[in-house]
Amino acid sequence: MSLRDGDITEYRVLERRFYLSRAVTLARELLGMILVRRLPEGITAGRIVETEAYAGPLDAACHSYGRTTQDPLHRTSAMFEAGGHAYVYLIYGMYHCFNVSANAPGEPEAVLIRALEPTDGLPLMASRRGVEERELTRESGLKKLCGGPGKISMAFSIASDCNGMDLTLGGSLFIVQGERPQDSEVQATPRINVNYAGEAALYPYRFVIARSAYLSTRMYLP
Repeated sequence: MSLRDGDITEYRVLERRFYLSRAVTLARELLGMILVRRLPEGITAGRIVETEAYAGPLDAACHSYGRTTQDPLHRTSAMFEAGGHAYVYLIYGMYHCFNVSANAPGEPEAVLIRALEPTDGLPLMASRRGVEERELTRESGLKKLCGGPGKISMAFSIASDCNGMDLTLGGSLFIVQGERPQDSEVQATPRINVNYAGEAALYPYRFVIARSAYLSTRMYLP
């Protein structure tokens, strides 16, 4: 599915109710949906193929672990908003990660978008990622665009100013209905790079469209 198949106004922006489930459920449901970034220089879009759920105060891998009240000055503040808000944070002092808040207000859960299959605005993504356009004719080149959380944020120009953005408004950053994968196409695995979280590191909270060529990694997959 591509926005090239029709005008963007023909696509259904996901409504609040879609996001009000627990993070583990939402992480599965977001597979196949289309992330859209609309800026003056153009539209970029991609199909979500890999997610990770972060399940709130009892999940030792989650930023809100042990936190039950919202602090407007803490980086997790956006996680306490109703499902469907952007939670964006910086890692390693240089890469932004784009997450979607889940569940009802006051329940600090989120889903990390780990990888996309790029569908629209590929030349614009390539210029932001420093990828030569000639590489876009190859699968390996396309994977360089959105094959990881930091890559997505660079390709889509997502940064700290997007933190807290309401994704249900259809503004400059939102998600539209896409083609859901079949259950047989989806696999759950442990999350990536959360070894610090003890037994929570083994929770099967990463969801992938297993045959996709655009995953950030094939770790834990056959």
